Amino acid sequence: MTLHDTEWFKSSYSTGGNDNCVEVRLTTTDAGIRDSKNPQGEALRVPRTRWTDFLSSLS
Repeated sequence: MTLHDTEWFKSSYSTGGNDNCVEVRLTTTDAGIRDSKNPQGEALRVPRTRWTDFLSSLS
């Protein structure tokens, strides 16, 4: 599964319009992270396990 096979989503904590948001797209192996202001730009791609570790460290 590639990043192109799944949908981008924003946090439920995002408010307002489409600006100033981070969007995430998950596959079985990776997480893609991009700026919603530049959806055609490059996305940061990290192993999904690292993304999960990052999110866990925030709580």
